[in-house]
Amino acid sequence: MGFSLVVYLIIASGAAEVAHAMWAIGWGLLPITLFHLVPLSFSALSWRELLHVSGRPAALSIVWIRWIRETINSLLPVAGVGGDIVSARLAHLHGVPGAQAAASMVVDITVGAVTQMLFVISGMGLLLMRPADRSVLLVAWAVLIGTAVLLALITAFLVFQHRGLFVKSAKLARRLLPEPWLAAFAASASTIDEAIVAAYRTGWRILRANVLRLVGWAAGAGEVWLILQSLGHPLGMVDAFIVESLDSGVRAAAFMVPGALGALEGSYVLFGALFGLPTETALAVSLTKRARELAVGLPGLLFWHWIEGRYLLRRSEPRQADHTANVNLVNSLADHR
Repeated sequence: MGFSLVVYLIIASGAAEVAHAMWAIGWGLLPITLFHLVPLSFSALSWRELLHVSGRPAALSIVWIRWIRETINSLLPVAGVGGDIVSARLAHLHGVPGAQAAASMVVDITVGAVTQMLFVISGMGLLLMRPADRSVLLVAWAVLIGTAVLLALITAFLVFQHRGLFVKSAKLARRLLPEPWLAAFAASASTIDEAIVAAYRTGWRILRANVLRLVGWAAGAGEVWLILQSLGHPLGMVDAFIVESLDSGVRAAAFMVPGALGALEGSYVLFGALFGLPTETALAVSLTKRARELAVGLPGLLFWHWIEGRYLLRRSEPRQADHTANVNLVNSLADHR
């Protein structure tokens, strides 16, 4: 359905005009792609603040783990959380205790949701400071309703985290998981819950994590600004901030749709119209973001598979060595006899 919506929007606005707008970007896609490293790095450093100082990986390692995490969530049908689980696993492979890695992932999701809500509210506030017409007021009401729903969900999520989220999940999973898996999950569930509560009591670290993540959201507006500069329809940084913040809210609401396919394109058409952007230009912005996601994401998926392949090979080597030793022992005993 999302793909059908994208196709319809392109045809309705004129496929030739959209193609011309995309062609106009040309080599401008390179700086746009490189600039994405800025918000990505801020998000990674925010997550790093949630890990214990003594055992957390280096900043560069956290950045590439975050890169893989974002790649999985944006390109694979994993409901926006598969990459989070993978990032916790990769952090564990880098020496972070399993319970702490899982706890940091849960808290980081919460930090991301809270700061994203603040980002959307900030953009909405800036929009209302402009001369308002009926369309702006309708958008404001829709955003306010969505923000209220998001606030309720975040509050419920926080309450569950402080009341044994993983212990209760283990109880609910008794009929869903095989017994060996359930036993391992139940054994670590209480440890993860304790690590989550401890993460919220780290004072300045949790505050720094929120600030860094909020800066990362705001930095994403620079990408919209660069795209529109390349298209010859420049917007001011404040207007780019508003467009990116509202689009961020739509992506959050459409988390179940892989890559927010269709939702991203529709939101840019809607919000771009508030600033006088032609439909084909708004679609070119969203399609450029798609191209950037592929340019950044496909290497990320390959890198992830390479890491997992190396890990599996390292695990198989000791087993192969033990098997060879056992065979040699049997052979030597047979020769002795």
